[in-house]
Amino acid sequence: RVTSSLAGLLSIGVLIGARRAFVSGSPVRRAAAVGLALMLLEGAIGALLVKRGLVAKNASEARAFVVGLHLCNTFLLLGAQVLTYHFARGGAALSLRGRVGLSGLMFGLLALALLLGATGAITALGDTLFPATSLREGFAQDMAEGAHFLVQLRVYHPAIAVLGGALLVYFAQSLRASTGSPEVARWAWLLTGVYLAQVAVGSLNLWLLAPAPIQITHLLLADLVWIALVMMAAHALAAPVVAQVSLERAAS
Repeated sequence: RVTSSLAGLLSIGVLIGARRAFVSGSPVRRAAAVGLALMLLEGAIGALLVKRGLVAKNASEARAFVVGLHLCNTFLLLGAQVLTYHFARGGAALSLRGRVGLSGLMFGLLALALLLGATGAITALGDTLFPATSLREGFAQDMAEGAHFLVQLRVYHPAIAVLGGALLVYFAQSLRASTGSPEVARWAWLLTGVYLAQVAVGSLNLWLLAPAPIQITHLLLADLVWIALVMMAAHALAAPVVAQVSLERAAS
């Protein structure tokens, strides 16, 4: 709660600074305003978890839904903060006009990343509430008839993460090859490298039965994948329309 309060105060300070330093209509102002709005929503979701008793040993469907929603909002908040910084450093505003295929692809990848994050948060909740003493016991719990839904869902996240992450990497590398932008290439390669590290840490997390330090590292890498994806999208959508002809055809 202390760190959340400090982050909220900093978000207010960022918006005030953006309004003082940048003119009306600046993307910095818009991104800072969205960041503050999402910060307030973040606090509201956290308060909902507490007031509805969706904490401690609560294993309800409502808690799983709100936990997934919380993670999605956190990602969106992080994206707004990253874009605020990006625009403040002179990054070009996003342009969707004439880029139906490209923008659709970008929003699809962002939605996929949100799905991966949400399923990961729900899986982590299941690991916390229904711990296993061995890998064999964990698999037995997952497959047991009548198992709790949080236990049954644990088996899906690794598969979704591998397949979904492979799609993220594939399209990131396609963007790199199609745009010819060095910035897009830099973030595409970073996304690829962090995703591979994420797979390795996720496997370690599964093997060690989800200890807290590994779970935190896993979440940190998920944040880095999200940041790389947001920045790659920002540079791709800011590139000249003329340079996107081949990519438009590939995306459509």
